[in-house]
Amino acid sequence: MSKGDTPVVARTRHQLHELVADRAEGAKVGLVPTMGALHDGHASLMDEARRRVEDSGRVVVSIFVNPMQFAPGEDLDRYPRTFDADLALCAEHGVDVVFAPSVEEVYPGGEPQVTVEPGPVAAVLEGRVRPGHFRGVLTVVAKLFGLVRPDVAVFGQKDYQQLVLVRRMAADLCMGVEVVGAPTVREDGGLAMSSRNTYLDREQRIAALTLSSALRAAAENADQGPDHALAAARAVLRAAQGVDLDYLVVTGPDLGPAPERGEGRALIAARVGTTRLIDNLPLQLGAR
Repeated sequence: MSKGDTPVVARTRHQLHELVADRAEGAKVGLVPTMGALHDGHASLMDEARRRVEDSGRVVVSIFVNPMQFAPGEDLDRYPRTFDADLALCAEHGVDVVFAPSVEEVYPGGEPQVTVEPGPVAAVLEGRVRPGHFRGVLTVVAKLFGLVRPDVAVFGQKDYQQLVLVRRMAADLCMGVEVVGAPTVREDGGLAMSSRNTYLDREQRIAALTLSSALRAAAENADQGPDHALAAARAVLRAAQGVDLDYLVVTGPDLGPAPERGEGRALIAARVGTTRLIDNLPLQLGAR
């Protein structure tokens, strides 16, 4: 499909199967799972999927606000839904198929009796604050992998814990999908692009820049080891106003303990007003 052509929309499993099956022999399928409210960060995932499957392959973008990953009291009902704009962005980036099913199509008969147990990594960070969240995430991703049968699936590094868990699921359950983590796309000033940024007013948007500033401070001091990286990030946050911190940690790349030397990750979550934001950056620890 050429850029600018409107993708074909599949609303049912049967429609999706016919569209994905109708491709050249040997052509690959790339999947970009989303909940809609698409922005330039999602567009970068579409572009990466296209690079991976080449012109002969099919790029599928799923748009589905997954109720299983929202706890009671979270923003399921007010999560932004902008389907027409989403479809236009998919067209601009050469997406072939948009899979936009109903809840009933994804979960016929209600919440499934068999779900994906996400393991111990799901109990920390986001999982500690949002119990059950990653059970819902991995269950719907497993369903999408089964429905689309992609060769490659592209996720953003902004949701880093999600990326780690999806990779682990694909490996542990022998799903035969290459899981790619694409770099975080940022707004001017450094704020990580997120569909939830639309909730922020002008003052809150300025306050939210503290998250990326703290992460950059960690990265700039990572050569002195994880303790120095964490201290530098905390110093930035102490001077901030309007930011209610949930967590700030420095870990290894698999979210285990941070090494004194080698690759690491700084991760942060905070509320700005009523909006909860997350961000992270890679670190090179102990290089000095």
